[in-house]
Amino acid sequence: MTFGTALLRALWIGCLAALLGGCSTLTSFFGKDDAKAAEPREPEVQLYEVEVDAPTEALRTLLLQYLDLARFQKAPKSDAIAGAELDRLAIVAPAQARALLETEGYFDAEVKIEQTPARGGALPQIKLTVAPGPRVRVRSVAIDSTVPLAPRTPTREEPWTDRLERLRRDWSLKPGEPFRQADWSGAKNATIGELRSDGYPAAAWQATHARVDATERSAALEVTFDPGPLYHLGPIRVEGISRYDEIAVRRLATFAPGDVYNEKLLLDYQERLTKIGLFEGGSVELDATGPPEGAPVVVKVKELQKQQATFGIGFSANTGGRVSLEHYDRKVFGLPWVAHSTLSYGSDLKSIGTELTSYPKERLWRDLAAANFEQLDAADETRNSWTARIGRSQDTSRFERLYYLEASHAQVTSAPLSSSGEALSANYHWLRRDLDNILAPTEGSMLALQGGVGVGRGVETRSDEAGEEKARGPFVSAYARYNWYRPFGRWFANARVEAGEVFVKNRISVPDTILFRAGGDGSVRGYDYRTLGPTRNGAVVGGEVLLTGSIEFEHPISARMPALLGAVFVDAGNAADRWADMRPVLGYGVGVHYRSPIGPLRLDVAYGQDVHQFRLHLSVGINFGAR
Repeated sequence: MTFGTALLRALWIGCLAALLGGCSTLTSFFGKDDAKAAEPREPEVQLYEVEVDAPTEALRTLLLQYLDLARFQKAPKSDAIAGAELDRLAIVAPAQARALLETEGYFDAEVKIEQTPARGGALPQIKLTVAPGPRVRVRSVAIDSTVPLAPRTPTREEPWTDRLERLRRDWSLKPGEPFRQADWSGAKNATIGELRSDGYPAAAWQATHARVDATERSAALEVTFDPGPLYHLGPIRVEGISRYDEIAVRRLATFAPGDVYNEKLLLDYQERLTKIGLFEGGSVELDATGPPEGAPVVVKVKELQKQQATFGIGFSANTGGRVSLEHYDRKVFGLPWVAHSTLSYGSDLKSIGTELTSYPKERLWRDLAAANFEQLDAADETRNSWTARIGRSQDTSRFERLYYLEASHAQVTSAPLSSSGEALSANYHWLRRDLDNILAPTEGSMLALQGGVGVGRGVETRSDEAGEEKARGPFVSAYARYNWYRPFGRWFANARVEAGEVFVKNRISVPDTILFRAGGDGSVRGYDYRTLGPTRNGAVVGGEVLLTGSIEFEHPISARMPALLGAVFVDAGNAADRWADMRPVLGYGVGVHYRSPIGPLRLDVAYGQDVHQFRLHLSVGINFGAR
């Protein structure tokens, strides 16, 4: 018996039962005038009761959901099913149940039905007892092509060359697994979809067979596809662009005419279109209507306004409430540059800054220039700082690279201690993402590395000393951050570790913005923002070394709201002048997290073990490695 035969039989039985059960309802489709059709709908009532006795809850749910006998037990009184009609539904129910059980791999099921007529005002009772028998399992899988598939050029992310062997390896319904209709359909859809996305967009199944041997309780799966021609990419055709330069769209492509079609290439291209900051949306599709030797790539974009201003209100557990104003000029003075300016005024943080970024150039590189002024009140001190930088950046689907020259200045004032310093440095940042979702990752990892070399000078004044200490000299900075995500059933685990060091003869010669502190959201929860580090004259100062880590487990609070999760976590770490002085502190607690479209929303309550206090932490989004 083939699986297609079993499916047709289930459909035929379902149709027969529907016809038998619907005889008394035909008048609902004929002979009603418009006025009657507008009358309020008659409420449904329970007509009889159905009980299904099955060895598993999954089979019981399947039968109660799809058996006509179960679906028709509630209806308006005027359409009531009773007497001979109910008997006819009961007669066909075992055959329909057996057909449904075959879709789950049970081809030798026994189904018994018992009817108890209505007595003493009780509803009629119908009970189905199911003995599914042994389950059919996959014995063998044969996957073939009508013509040989072209070998592919391996890449770092996709190192295979044999397309057919790759499809055989990725086939999801393996020998030994239960044979189910959903799994059978899913395996076929996934296989043909993988082939269509890798050079053969016109691929189609020529034949698919599931040969079931109910006696042996086994199924032999045989599928053969016709791949059609191998498609090569042709010219790029851009639609919907008028305000901005078309060359900016073309430079985002990482392929050239003649390259073999690959859906991932186009999806990555589409993602870069949305990240460039010029377009509200975009799509990239292959035009497969023409010759396969050079199929056009059609890019459709919807442009953003040249000038755009946004007003916002926000809150951070680290810096308190704030109001902000953002402004975009997406073609500064008619040149291919984007200016992004921000003004933020908050209880603890006040800042103003602007960043100029060029349209993409060759190999996705962009020139940049930026300046920022900031006043931060935290850890019982005030820091006034500014930075100015010029450099280049590159952002791909997996990697981010940034190198720049930076001038920086920071002045920190507190009752026991004041310091001021400036520096000129050359810096390089590198980021690698291997995540299933950038905004709300649940599996994968992320590694960020930062390094810099420069010269600085500074001065430090203590309230208990008449003089001041000055220093100047070279320094080297290094920083690394690693994030790890993994699901375990309905649990989600994530871990983080970060470490950094500034190699300098005297820390006073380095501005506070380059040194390290810990504490607060994204660092060690349970402690105030920037309150962990070495102390001088009773005041916390920036340290030369940093080490923090975190481990967290999340679980959905409700099956109906899988995006709402409860969490437990433990954080640890500190900043210090030397590794020998490192004294990690602990923070731990619980939280409620929500995976929103703009990134994770996190509300955490943490207990700082060293300060013996609880703190509330609120954040939106994830940290991709910048400190």
